[in-house]
Amino acid sequence: MSGKADPRAAGEGTPSRTRLDRGRGALGPALELVHTGRAPTRAVLTAELGVTRATAGAVAAELEALGLIRVDARPGAAAGSQGRPSHRLTVADEGPVALAAQVHADGFRAALVGLGGRIVATAPGCETVDADPAKVLGSVVEAGAELLRATGRRCVGAGLAVPSAVAEPDGTALNPLHLAWPAGAPVRRIFARCVREAGIGGPAFAANDVNLAALAEHRHGAGRGARDLLCVATGHRGVGGALVLDGRLHTGSSGLALEVGHLTVNPEGRPCHCGSRGCLDVEADPLAFLTAAGREPGPEVSLLKQAEDLIRGHYDDPAVRTATAALIDRLGLGLAGLVNILNPDRIILGGLHRALLDADPGRLRAVVADRSLWGQSGGVPILPCTLAHNSLVGAAELAWQPVLDDPLAALT
Repeated sequence: MSGKADPRAAGEGTPSRTRLDRGRGALGPALELVHTGRAPTRAVLTAELGVTRATAGAVAAELEALGLIRVDARPGAAAGSQGRPSHRLTVADEGPVALAAQVHADGFRAALVGLGGRIVATAPGCETVDADPAKVLGSVVEAGAELLRATGRRCVGAGLAVPSAVAEPDGTALNPLHLAWPAGAPVRRIFARCVREAGIGGPAFAANDVNLAALAEHRHGAGRGARDLLCVATGHRGVGGALVLDGRLHTGSSGLALEVGHLTVNPEGRPCHCGSRGCLDVEADPLAFLTAAGREPGPEVSLLKQAEDLIRGHYDDPAVRTATAALIDRLGLGLAGLVNILNPDRIILGGLHRALLDADPGRLRAVVADRSLWGQSGGVPILPCTLAHNSLVGAAELAWQPVLDDPLAALT
């Protein structure tokens, strides 16, 4: 008897293995479809991938073997439905996670985020940000490492959201205006070093917080299904913007696109950190709102929370109502200019801007329509962001992207 192993004993040459080999290039697209909720069943997966049912089954089985998804072969049939129901596909509840970190003007936070944009665990947020980025990033990574130790989860990588344009290809925070960090701090390199020193595996990334919020909302929230999505948000200080085109962030030639905070909306307005006057950054952020409403900011909670609480809890106060109208008009002027230039098919608003939209949606939409050619011709949907901690979820998306691109290469 020959000592040579029978290849069929190891599964080689079997029909299922042949189908998987043919569908190996579909693993990433299949995982992204489940990740974004666009393939809830194997039948939908088959149609979206344009493969045979058998190949889709082999692909789903391989993703399940990698611990990324779950295949429910016995889903309950809907009342009145005919035929055998398709296998349901969901992300694995106990699967790998990405470490997500966010730094903003009022503190920092770490979280673990699984596929599907699900936040698995969060560390208590810190409310002070040291002037040394290495100290801050070391602390937030250690908080994330503690979460990994406590949960025992496998980590695919780490992502960082910062309130600054992040210049490419070096990953430097070009203008952390509302932090005491030096301009041009090499945040990606520092973050990657902290991740390695904490013993966390996988690649490390860093990007602007509003860019990441837009990415998360496009995949899992209010931007899902949009082709050209514009996101504008206040954050904790200042105003940021982001554009998603055909499912990809548009960051420009060096990562600095959509610095919408420096659009002038009030030429005689407040001096801006950039050297101009009346920019959105200083005319439509939480501090601008509190000032317009005649409120002195307090140290107890973040400026963003103070501004949101004032709108939602005291809108009947004439000073608050007047301040709300003033900020809506400034925001609407900025949005109208962006609509004229970018022609998005959807606008989503986050932070304080979401509260402004909720307070008087008709006024904001009217300002945008009156000031923009495209608004007058049909209107652009303006919606609130829907994800809690969307910048954290977006930071995790950076770490998940290599897995979505090639699950086998990333995990084996």
